[in-house]
Amino acid sequence: MPKYAPLAAYLRSSGQDSLTMSFDDIERIIGATLPQSARYRAWWSNNPTNSVMTRAWLEAGYKTEKVDMAGKTLVFVKTGHYPPAPSAAGRALEDAAKAAAAAQPASFSFVFGALEGTVTVMPGTDLTAPVEAEWEAAT
Repeated sequence: MPKYAPLAAYLRSSGQDSLTMSFDDIERIIGATLPQSARYRAWWSNNPTNSVMTRAWLEAGYKTEKVDMAGKTLVFVKTGHYPPAPSAAGRALEDAAKAAAAAQPASFSFVFGALEGTVTVMPGTDLTAPVEAEWEAAT
């Protein structure tokens, strides 16, 4: 079971339009300590790409409001919007992408790694040399 599934289940089962909770309440519900990043307001945003926990409350049909960092409280407000669960095919694609990324060396970049071997720089070429004179001679 994902770490934040208990929070999603709690929100769904509450049936309330609005729930004020402390960070301690959330930790009790999930049975774990919140990550260090939870100390920053941005972590509590409603951006679905923000964190796994964000997706948990959004998929339960809630959003966060009135995040009080000093008081360590926030309000979950029912949105009535439940994002569709990913299809089996979508989950399989996500899993395959994660597996492929995990199999790559730490320095591998899909953007640049995909182009590896497609460009050859001739020995002796100074890539930092100005090209203006070469361009003028060619025109």
